Amino acid sequence: MSKKSADHVNRQGVAGIVNREVLERAREIQPGDELEDLKQAPLSFRLIKRLLGFTRPYKTKMAWLITTVLLRGMQLPILAWAIGSIINGPVAHGDEHALQLAVGAFLIFAFLTEFNFHFRIKLSQEIGELVVHDIRAALFQHWLRLTMSYFQSRPVGRLISRLTGDAENVRVGVQNVLFVSLVQGGQMLGCAVLMAFTDVWLFLCALGIAPLIWLLDRLFRDRLSAAYRAQSDSFSRISATMAESVSGVRVTQSFSRHEVNEELFRELVADHARYNFNAAKAAGTFLPLLELSSQLFIALLLLLGGWRALQPDIAMPIGRVIEFFFLAGLFFQPIVTLGQLFNDALTAMAGAEKLFHVLDTQPAWQDAPDAERPERLSGKVEFRDVGFAYQTGRPALRGISFKVEPGTSVALVGATGSGKSTLASLIAKFHLPSQGQVLLDDTDIRRLHSDAIHHSLGVVPQQNFLFLGSVLDNIRVPRPDSTREEVIEALRRLDCLDLVAAIPNGLDAQVGEHGAGLSLGQRQMICFARALIANPALLILDEATSAVDPLTEQRTQQALLALLKGRTSFIVAHRLSTIRHADLVLVLDHGRIIEQGSPAELIAAGGAFAELWAKGAH
Repeated sequence: MSKKSADHVNRQGVAGIVNREVLERAREIQPGDELEDLKQAPLSFRLIKRLLGFTRPYKTKMAWLITTVLLRGMQLPILAWAIGSIINGPVAHGDEHALQLAVGAFLIFAFLTEFNFHFRIKLSQEIGELVVHDIRAALFQHWLRLTMSYFQSRPVGRLISRLTGDAENVRVGVQNVLFVSLVQGGQMLGCAVLMAFTDVWLFLCALGIAPLIWLLDRLFRDRLSAAYRAQSDSFSRISATMAESVSGVRVTQSFSRHEVNEELFRELVADHARYNFNAAKAAGTFLPLLELSSQLFIALLLLLGGWRALQPDIAMPIGRVIEFFFLAGLFFQPIVTLGQLFNDALTAMAGAEKLFHVLDTQPAWQDAPDAERPERLSGKVEFRDVGFAYQTGRPALRGISFKVEPGTSVALVGATGSGKSTLASLIAKFHLPSQGQVLLDDTDIRRLHSDAIHHSLGVVPQQNFLFLGSVLDNIRVPRPDSTREEVIEALRRLDCLDLVAAIPNGLDAQVGEHGAGLSLGQRQMICFARALIANPALLILDEATSAVDPLTEQRTQQALLALLKGRTSFIVAHRLSTIRHADLVLVLDHGRIIEQGSPAELIAAGGAFAELWAKGAH
């Protein structure tokens, strides 16, 4: 084997081991683990009540829908009873005129039944669509109000699955399961009343199926619930893997990982197929047993009904027997339908569990009800013995203290993982300190409303994120009402108008997902212009020039100085050349400030910053 081939196999082997460990951990996850300690019965009336709560804005539609559902449940048994009555009446007595009248009345009632059926379907589809629309809107609104820690601990694919697959399962539950079950239940009740009226002994025999149905339900309920939860969780893992693979396709192709990823995905799909098979196997046992039980009881009814018709002392009319069997057929029909709907109900309940679990998730912290909302901050920032940890026992920042006046340019310098970005995120109130105080304009950020902070804040992140839409729309994200002329002026001040003009269609060019079709420098300049158009009092540049080539960086230095002028700015430095004009440098190491001062002071002191500077990092 060639060295190149051996390296390729070795690289894939190591990656394969890592991914297989991830897969094995995924396989060990039991259905519902993702819901933490939330445990619900397969059919939870609490969940059903919450789902029905989303129908309150549509009370009129619901009232009409319930009316059509009740009518539908009564109309079908009456139709079956009418058929038997026509056979037992005009047909048995040979009355042709009465037969014509009876059939005419039957057709009119059948037409009214189907007319009602049309509106029952229409209204249930509308209600289902409205409920899912509102749930999705509530879910999205709730997500936007959760703190950063929530999104940092959850795969994107799993969040997408909540908004798509789980919401669709709830739609099926509302549109089909709920109202069809009510119709089927009303149908069985109506048939039961007419069957008891027709022959009470045959009716009591028909009721003998109830214990068997109850027993089958008890035996298969937990099994089906577990199978459908496992199926849903497996699909979430597939969605998460797919989203990750698409986002990281550049890395996948660069390191020839496609075979490894293909194998991992095949195993995930195989797992999903196994969960689907288990669910289908359980359903394939449950439903035939339901249907068989119906057929067995029909046979018993045939035997008992025939015997009663043949007994001289009973002499049950044959027409009455036929009438009863029409009703019995309609009585047993919903049993199989309800068994099928039970599968859909379990899936809908699993989806509702996960959706409501998200809606019940509380942010790691919330703004105080009486939080202050100043129109604009001046930019004064102070840290008082601040500590912060993403995980308990693993502090990211420890004992951070400093104070800067408005308009000060602060550079944050240090090795990767030293706490630079974490410190910046505390200023932006993306997180709250675990200890100590962060003050803006002499007010603890706990007492300031997040919106007030963010309206005075501009952030240019290391990963320059662009939204789908035009270049113009992306620049005026913080101020949607800004004019085209203001955007052009911002680009001119940044000395990058020609870079945007070089894009086909310029400001009107449509930006692909994650800025596809634009160079790294063009994407970065758009983010710079976005920050400038916001006109913030506080500005955070989180390694904002890391993606810009040195030539472009030289062009933007003066523009950046103009952008920073008069603003309090925190620059997480990737290149020390970008901070030579900083007023204050904070050098961090393992979450602590080990040096602070102006660039000239720190270079003269001959410490850690001077060593970095001497290595030519500038």
